[in-house]
Amino acid sequence: MADTSPQLPDSAPKPIPPGHLSSKHALRRKDRIHHLRRSARATTTQWRRTVIYWIGAVLVGIIAVLFARMGDGAADLRSRIIAWHPWAMLFVAPAGLAFITWMTRTLFKGAQGSGIPQTIATLHIDNYTVVDRVLSLKISVGKILLTCLGLICGASIGREGPSVQVGASVMHGFSRLLGQSNIAAKRSMILAGGAAGMAAAFNTPLAGIVFAIEELSHSFEQRTSGRTLTVVVVSGVTAIALLGNYTYFGHADVDIPVGTAWIAVLTCGILGGLAGGTFAALVIKASRGLPGPVGRFAGQRPIAFAAACGLVLAIIGLISKGTTYGTGYAQARAIFAGTEHYPASFFLLKYLAMLVSYCSGIPGGMFAPSLAIGAAIGGWIEQFLPHTTPGAVVLLGTVAYFCGVAQSPLTATIIVMEMCDNQQVTLALLATSFLAFGVSRMVCPRPLYTSLADRFMEANERATRPKPVAPEPPVAQVKDAEKAS
Repeated sequence: MADTSPQLPDSAPKPIPPGHLSSKHALRRKDRIHHLRRSARATTTQWRRTVIYWIGAVLVGIIAVLFARMGDGAADLRSRIIAWHPWAMLFVAPAGLAFITWMTRTLFKGAQGSGIPQTIATLHIDNYTVVDRVLSLKISVGKILLTCLGLICGASIGREGPSVQVGASVMHGFSRLLGQSNIAAKRSMILAGGAAGMAAAFNTPLAGIVFAIEELSHSFEQRTSGRTLTVVVVSGVTAIALLGNYTYFGHADVDIPVGTAWIAVLTCGILGGLAGGTFAALVIKASRGLPGPVGRFAGQRPIAFAAACGLVLAIIGLISKGTTYGTGYAQARAIFAGTEHYPASFFLLKYLAMLVSYCSGIPGGMFAPSLAIGAAIGGWIEQFLPHTTPGAVVLLGTVAYFCGVAQSPLTATIIVMEMCDNQQVTLALLATSFLAFGVSRMVCPRPLYTSLADRFMEANERATRPKPVAPEPPVAQVKDAEKAS
């Protein structure tokens, strides 16, 4: 009997067995579960990393605040020593600088210097053994302790530069804790830590971000990193929570309207750029070695040379009646407030004290003393410009000299603007800063911190370069020499 059941065409879909259908759905469910687990693991890892970044940023802020308190305590102790007997600094300064130099050559090797050039250098060094050494916890501790000791001894230094290196060290330590192997990620953490250290030290979060963009970073990827912004903001908020929302100069209700008042912009921009550029050029030259017998003495007997620098600092301090010691924060604030009027000699003596402090080789930054010198320049200029608000001229002098030294016009403008809590003078500050930048470049073509970072990298390259091995003499020559002997 013929088969009368309907025949399906070859192209028609064939029925799927029920068991096969259920197994396919099971596989899909299993794949979905695996995908959800992977996503959950990735999200958990990402959140864990984010929390660790925040913890690092908070720690940078706390350390910066403690550093600031220690710096203030060091300044108070120095004031008590001077009040007891001003001539005591003739012993304290030489002995202290000699001890600091000995410590940087024994217990805390590599702690000397500002901290900003070292941080810039680590963003360009591929050998992470060197980076780990430069940004080690030991160096950070030494940087803080020896900078505070330098302030007690009357050195004209600041804590902002060391805060940058300490912040970079903290975030680099957390990067190692996370086991990051990507070089770009490591450098991003160093950059974020350095910027956070700057922001927390000055209590200027916006300036910290701009500093990371303009001074520390040299690549577009690092400039646009959201991680850097987050770390800077969290660190800045931590500092504000601990110290309060203070400003370096206090609130400044001053304005510089466009017109004759802008003569101050031209005057401060030119003079500040010349003075700052000259200082930067002198420091770059000194970093290559001092000339003549002084240079030979510094190279052969660095501890004795540091003691001699301390003696010079003490003599300058006695001449200036103690105003050139330390960061210069109190003098800058008094000049801006109009409560104190310092002669032009204060600017010259503070300028010389900064140079001597750098040449001694002790740890310490140049930001705070530069602000004091700039304020002194503005305070001296204001007496010749009666048609301009005195406090405004002080701000212009501050931004001009600071930019002349660092050659970072945006950073200088934002720092001074945030330190005086005044946005009305932003346009005048920008104009002064860029004018000083141009004048400084004519005197010192290469930026100060970039030049010092290059010098630091060259020194490290020479130190890590393997020494050439002398070729062994041929066997015949050895035998002849043995016969001759």
